[in-house]
Amino acid sequence: MTTSKAQTVVEELYRDMERRIVSSPPGLCPIDLTASFLKMCHAQTCGKCVPCRIGLAQLGNLLDDVLKGRATPETLQLIKRTAHVIKTSADCAIGVEAANMVLKGIDGYYDDYMEHINHKRCLCHINQPVPCVALCPAGVDIPGYVALVAEGRYADAVKLIRKDNPFPTACALICEHPCEARCRRNMVDAPVNIRGLKRIAVEKAGVVPAPKCEPSTGKRNANTAGGPTGGSAASDLQLMGHHATVFEQRPKLGGMLLYGIPNYRLPRVMLQRDIDTILSTGVEVRLNSKIGDGEGQISMNTLRDEYDAVYISIGAHTDKKIGLEGEDAEGVLSAVEMLGSIGDGIIPDFRGKRVCVIGGGNVAMDVTRSAIRCGASKVSVVYRRRIKDMTALPDEIQGAAEEGANIMELYAPSRIETDGHNRVTALWASPKMIGKIERGRPSPTSTGLEDERIPCEVIIVAIGQGIETRHFETMGIPIQRGVIKAADWAAVENAPGVFAGGDCVTGPATVIRAIAAGKVAAANIDSYLGYHHIISTDVEVPQPSLADRHPCGRVNMKERPAADRKCDFDLIECPMSDKEAHQEASRCLRCDHYGYGIFKGGRTTEW
Repeated sequence: MTTSKAQTVVEELYRDMERRIVSSPPGLCPIDLTASFLKMCHAQTCGKCVPCRIGLAQLGNLLDDVLKGRATPETLQLIKRTAHVIKTSADCAIGVEAANMVLKGIDGYYDDYMEHINHKRCLCHINQPVPCVALCPAGVDIPGYVALVAEGRYADAVKLIRKDNPFPTACALICEHPCEARCRRNMVDAPVNIRGLKRIAVEKAGVVPAPKCEPSTGKRNANTAGGPTGGSAASDLQLMGHHATVFEQRPKLGGMLLYGIPNYRLPRVMLQRDIDTILSTGVEVRLNSKIGDGEGQISMNTLRDEYDAVYISIGAHTDKKIGLEGEDAEGVLSAVEMLGSIGDGIIPDFRGKRVCVIGGGNVAMDVTRSAIRCGASKVSVVYRRRIKDMTALPDEIQGAAEEGANIMELYAPSRIETDGHNRVTALWASPKMIGKIERGRPSPTSTGLEDERIPCEVIIVAIGQGIETRHFETMGIPIQRGVIKAADWAAVENAPGVFAGGDCVTGPATVIRAIAAGKVAAANIDSYLGYHHIISTDVEVPQPSLADRHPCGRVNMKERPAADRKCDFDLIECPMSDKEAHQEASRCLRCDHYGYGIFKGGRTTEW
């Protein structure tokens, strides 16, 4: 049967809608968004049953009453009752899910409904109408530096990035680029390759001097670690004129950037470029200095006595146990242990050995690809869910598969087999099938099949990391669910002058979120010390081009061939050319200039 022309066009419209719907900016009125989705659902009903055909239309009218200021508290109750009736009586999933979405909204943003009903206005404020900037945890001026790259002003681009992010080189290589998630360019063709443009900026600019520091305030701040959040806070505080001292328990700075991310993703020499720039501001560093109550360690109380403010910035450097029989056998490693050793320059020798990796996140992919580079004869990734449910970036999963990793989805480890000398000989895994969706992901459930034996000599456990909080808890710092309890602005409850942020507050998160946490902490430490410094830059951003934005393909980053890159720890990703960067940067729609974007303010950092 030949598809009709009308149906072909409808399918194209569906594809366009799926692509373009992600371009909606944050900050939209949630009730308006709910009404739009509801009308879209109503348009897709077959019209057979009354709950869908009539009920969804009436529900849409009631939401319009709320948006137009005609609603009363009784209207909200009527919306709730109507949605409940549709949910329980509709014949198909369209009506059920549309009504359920409305019910979730009433529960999730009740205050927004009441603001519309009582004051006939929206509760949300358009404080950041530029989607990419709003979705960057550090608030980097993305359209600004993209415009600078388009003109070949690479050093100025790095300067503009550094105003909000003191690790531009690291983020150019490993950032998960959440900024691209709702790029409005998706309305035309595809999101701008923002991280790729940052990469060429740092490659071409070389060493860019740090901004000039404000005059000294005489205040002193202590940071308890030298990772991305501690380095970010120390850099900003030093620029504000407060002397920052970083206490790092390891022999080198960098935290998980150095001890958790392999060289093939973030070369040490490139990371050191960011660290050296931060240190050039005058940040003092004390290496091999652990915070604790043991011999030769520095007590938290000592820091509080000697410094005007303390920022707890420790990362998630302890491994989590999987709880399997045989877990203490020789040959069982944690991902933290393995990557930490590689960070210290100690490369494991896996030549001729079969390796099993347990986990499905980015860390699991890092140890998988590192094990291949360490000479393993075979590397298998054992994951209890589907590949599509993995939390690792798709590019990382694909890269591991290209390099020869065997990814075994829907297998849950059950026990570790050892020989008579307590050495690993195999991992036993239970086959799983996908089940009910819980917390956004389908949960694995038993298939009833027998466990399978996976021969191996090395097992690497990559199921998450923990925080070492014992000393802080002893010193009166509140701990909740294994992390330090701190407010959104980083202040620690009942501990004046003590702030905390990054992994030790949120649990393991992305590098850019750790950097953002350091920025927030620095701004609030500055306020606590009685100041209100604003970090600014004198970089002049080009005016947008008035030329038409014709559809144009996205320039993606290339990688070295898998057969070559899997043999060494050299950088795998290749930068764009100047011509590619100019074309890609020219695709930016300059949302910072048009529409509400023009009100986003000057290019200063103020928290």
